[in-house]
Amino acid sequence: MTRVRRAAVAVPLVLALAFGSAAALTGCSVQGIVKNVTHGHVDLGGKSVPSDFPKEVPLAKGEVIYGASVGSSNEKVWNVTVKVMGADAGDAIGDQLAGAGFTRGMNSKTDTGATASFTKEPYSVLVVVAKDNHKGWVANYTVTQKK
Repeated sequence: MTRVRRAAVAVPLVLALAFGSAAALTGCSVQGIVKNVTHGHVDLGGKSVPSDFPKEVPLAKGEVIYGASVGSSNEKVWNVTVKVMGADAGDAIGDQLAGAGFTRGMNSKTDTGATASFTKEPYSVLVVVAKDNHKGWVANYTVTQKK
């Protein structure tokens, strides 16, 4: 499994493991476990952007491969993976976020991908652009909100 795919399933899996739900041992779905643990504050949207994804955070144009969110109105995390054209998509994504008023933080770019962070209250955004062996190039956005 590639890094990007592991990242895409990390949020629901970590929640299930962190809370030690006994339901995990009885064959319940991960989505069911996470919904039970978070009292319904989760959206494992699958191949779509979660309905409550912040409109202030622009996404690259492309096929949505994965979308999820977890949390409440005070603290929330969204994860969206979008298919992009190549490693250079990181530059365009950075320009998009800067154009939307986000401040650039750390930034790293190599031939195999890019990683960058951005902030604009109340959001923090981490973007990783990498090659997925099955999907081609993808951009994974992890957006956190703290009020």
